[in-house]
Amino acid sequence: MSPPSLSPAARQWLSDAGKALSQGRADLAEQPLKRVLAEAPGFASAQLMYGIACQMRGDSITAAEYMRKAAQQRPDDPSILTTLGGALYDSGATEEAFVCLRRATELAPMQASNWYNLGKALKLHWQLDEAADAFRRTLDLDEKHINARNTLADIFTIRGNIPDAVAEYRRVLALQPDQAHAWHGLANLKTESLTLTDAKQIRHILQNQRPAPDARVLLGFSLYKALEDQHDYAGAFQALREANALKRKLVPWDAAAEHAHDEDIIEAFRHPLPAPLDPTLGSEAIFIASLPRSGSTLVEHILASHALVEGANEIRDLSQVLDDESKQRGKNFPHWVADATAEDWARLGKNYLARTARWRIKRPYFTDKGLQNWQWVGVVRAMLPGAKIVNCHRDPVETCFACYRQLFSEGIHFSYDLDDLASYYNDYRRLSHYWQERYPSHVFDLSYETLVREPETQIRQLLSFCQLPFDTACLSPHQTQRDVHSTASAAQVRQPIRGDTARSPRYRDFLQPLIQRLDH
Repeated sequence: MSPPSLSPAARQWLSDAGKALSQGRADLAEQPLKRVLAEAPGFASAQLMYGIACQMRGDSITAAEYMRKAAQQRPDDPSILTTLGGALYDSGATEEAFVCLRRATELAPMQASNWYNLGKALKLHWQLDEAADAFRRTLDLDEKHINARNTLADIFTIRGNIPDAVAEYRRVLALQPDQAHAWHGLANLKTESLTLTDAKQIRHILQNQRPAPDARVLLGFSLYKALEDQHDYAGAFQALREANALKRKLVPWDAAAEHAHDEDIIEAFRHPLPAPLDPTLGSEAIFIASLPRSGSTLVEHILASHALVEGANEIRDLSQVLDDESKQRGKNFPHWVADATAEDWARLGKNYLARTARWRIKRPYFTDKGLQNWQWVGVVRAMLPGAKIVNCHRDPVETCFACYRQLFSEGIHFSYDLDDLASYYNDYRRLSHYWQERYPSHVFDLSYETLVREPETQIRQLLSFCQLPFDTACLSPHQTQRDVHSTASAAQVRQPIRGDTARSPRYRDFLQPLIQRLDH
């Protein structure tokens, strides 16, 4: 109940805001909360609720500001601390976030949600052992906590513990048979077959329960996998086509703008780069440039099997360095490239190396498998002239179909339409050829098909290019124990290198429009 110091009108505003927030309507909650705060600026519940509204609409900085005010008044309130911790983490204040989240579990150790929120932040921060422990504590208190089970299963996948991942997803489905994330988690393992019963159950959910669009997409990709496992390729492709079409409506993508951006990159790097101040700068880094589903995770896993190399996965440090430079110059990349001096490139390179120093604590070299690296080969040459660049590519049809079969967690918006996929691959192919011609001795061209056909020969050449001594562990990467952040490939790279992973031949009739676009 609201304190008596609030006017009757303010109490009603607070009640209205609470109802709006419970319905996920931050837009309806903000105005009444502003009225309450205008009357009672120090009212902790209104501060907390306003922070929650800001968080719901994506403004984590303002959310943390208001939640801090509430926490100052009620410093031992675990619900405020755990909510504040989430906002702080999202705003980038990770150290302060973990202080709040851990304090909440100390104050209310029997509250499952506090352990879950701590575990979620720890997983995002890649502190997976502690995250798994937090999720186990959550499940000790609430064995039906679906999100904790799903996320624990995700950690098992990343760690390569596939049997335990399967078991957790199945436990979720036993509790909640229509749980879309669990179905997709199972399907996304790739190495685990779904049954005819699974296919019937997923189809029943889609036809009879009318799930929300996001859940329908997850279930559609899962149904594709289940039907393919039953060798019903026509039914599988139909499920895949429907899931992709729905997903395409939910995400923005402009193929013409992307093509123009790639043309701008080519034009920006036509002119010679200034001579580097230090030609060896960046010799610690190995960049893997590729489209998704082209074997890049396997290549990184091979390199990370080497005693001297740390696999950093799909890090975003280079993206952040370029974004910060673009903001400082008031021009989007690549329109400031012509203005950059040798001193500018060296500064950017040193900034990148400082940001990635965490990956060189245990081993002297590291891989960067950023998804846009194929567009940034020229940038890498300018910033980090000592770095190695590996262009990993696969059969065009197989690459595009592999992307079309994959529901990505974020960012890969070109993959949900075959026409968009063809355009994107053609742009990648043109730009990759341009880099290969411009920097032939600095970009190693690695074909996935050749790698799986002649693994030892290709791996020896790869290590030689990277100026690494030969390490026999690289020939058996499936035996390497490390976290693989790409859950789409995490189970596959735990298996011996094999050459029978192609899926597109079964669907050639359905893929003819894509094939024709790729051939021209």
